[in-house]
Amino acid sequence: MARFMSRLWCKVESSGRHLPIVLNAVLVFSITAEVSYLVLVEAPLEPEQKTTEWSTMWKAMHLFAQYFMLGNITWNASLFVKTNPSIRGVFLGGDALGQGWRYCYNCETHTPPRCSHCYDCNVCVLRRDHHCVFFGQCVGFHNYRYFLTCLLFMWAGLLYAVVMNAEVFIVILKEGVTFHSIMLLLVPWIMLVSGQVTARAFAFAFIADTCVLGFLLVAAFLFFHVAVMLRGQTTREWYSTRQPYNLGALANIRECLGKYWYICWLCPLIPSPLPGDGINFKVTGSLEPTK
Repeated sequence: MARFMSRLWCKVESSGRHLPIVLNAVLVFSITAEVSYLVLVEAPLEPEQKTTEWSTMWKAMHLFAQYFMLGNITWNASLFVKTNPSIRGVFLGGDALGQGWRYCYNCETHTPPRCSHCYDCNVCVLRRDHHCVFFGQCVGFHNYRYFLTCLLFMWAGLLYAVVMNAEVFIVILKEGVTFHSIMLLLVPWIMLVSGQVTARAFAFAFIADTCVLGFLLVAAFLFFHVAVMLRGQTTREWYSTRQPYNLGALANIRECLGKYWYICWLCPLIPSPLPGDGINFKVTGSLEPTK
């Protein structure tokens, strides 16, 4: 019985690790399907415009932009999860251990500067930023580009969805700001259960609210990581007043996104080799705290 329960718990735990990825995928594809419906069915709203060439071109351009962003989100997320950011399979060097090196008792090896142990992944990660619970993977030196680009396109996609769903707010508020319209935007579930709105109005209001909240959340993450990158820091180094790895804004971007940082964000297939190896870093100050 104990062995059976142990195996069952292991399966539940393994499934739980992939649950955030599944939920993220469901959310992204659901919003994409809803916006596709808005483009193909709801817009343009004027009946005489639905059969014109302008309408066809308008729909084609919007669908292309939408699925271009969706493709980049899924591709970057896939590469982020598949890219190994840890020290496994990495030759860390010989006997010459310089400033900033430490010994990890969990991995039983010396680790380079900016490398730290992740207790969720149970391994040390090169230039570890943080453990991303949404993907069940650590953000480190080798996969930071894919993480940041995925955030960028998620932000752009949610902004696009908010703009497309703005018509919902316009329709709701066309007679002015009323108690009924405010309640529909704030608590659509209660309005639906109480029979105050139709299922169609509830669906548009709920998805619009989800897009707005998702946009604000992703925007906060994106702008924070852009600020961290421009300062030449990681999330773990953010609270430190010292910035020994700050090489200037342009050099800091190149350190994170690679040689072709200015174009690599357009597609994950564009090669952009990183200038370092995740072990040795250019420094502009002491790595040890001043006494």
